[in-house]
Amino acid sequence: MSKSRWIPLESNPDVFNNWANVAGLVESQAHFEDIYGLDPELLGMVSKGVKAVTLLFPCSGVIAEKRKEEDEKIAAEGQLPIDPTIFWMKQTISNACGTMGLLHALINSDVTFAPEGPLAKFIEECQDKPPLERAKILEETSLFGQIHTSAATSGQTAVPEDLDTDLHFTCFVRAPDATARQTETQTYGWRVIELDGGRNGPIDRGECTNLLQDVAKYVKDHYIKESKSVNFSMMALCPGPARN
Repeated sequence: MSKSRWIPLESNPDVFNNWANVAGLVESQAHFEDIYGLDPELLGMVSKGVKAVTLLFPCSGVIAEKRKEEDEKIAAEGQLPIDPTIFWMKQTISNACGTMGLLHALINSDVTFAPEGPLAKFIEECQDKPPLERAKILEETSLFGQIHTSAATSGQTAVPEDLDTDLHFTCFVRAPDATARQTETQTYGWRVIELDGGRNGPIDRGECTNLLQDVAKYVKDHYIKESKSVNFSMMALCPGPARN
C-alpha cells in the first residue's frame, strides 16, 4: 500500500450512484441497488440483467487466512485462463477498495461513459498498462480522490475517526469462457470472475448461467459460511436509471 489513505466508502447505493455519475457514468445506462438477502425471494427483488455485484465483507479471521492460502495456491499451480478483455488493477491506496470495486464493476460492464469524463479518460490512460501502472495512474489522478472523498462523506453514517477497518470490497462480473475462446469454438459460455484489488489478479469462480444467482451462491458458501460476523453487504449494478 502507498502512504495515501482514503475514507472508507459506505456500502450504500446512493453513495455508489453518486460516485459513478460524478465520474462520468451516463445515468440512463445503469445504477446500483441493494441486494437485501440471498434467498430466491429476495434476489427476485433485484432488477433484471445484473451487470456486476459488489460485496463488502469482513477481511479477517478465517476469510483472511483462506484468501492468503488461495493466492499462494494460484501462484504455485495457476488457474483456468481469464478472458484477456477483463480489466483489473492492484489496490495501492489504503481504504480505496470501494473505488476499486466501482472501477472494476463499471469498466467491465457494457455501459456508456461521458466522453470527456474522468472514467473515460482513466480507461484511455490505462489502456495496455499493467495492473500496478494503472494503480499509479489512480494515485496520481487527484480528481478520483476528490470524488471518493465526496462520496465517502455523503453516506448515512458519520465518517469514523479511526480509519483502520477490516471491512473490504470485492466485485464479481461475468466474462467469456477463455478456454473455449482458446480452442476457437464457435460458441462459448460465461464465467464468474472475482475482481479484488487486494488479491494478485482476477480469479475464476466457475460457470456463469445467471450472474446474480451464481454470485449469491458463491458468497453464501465461501464468505458468509466462514464468518460469524454480520457485516456483509451486497449491491448489484443494474441496467437503466435508478429507481425513485
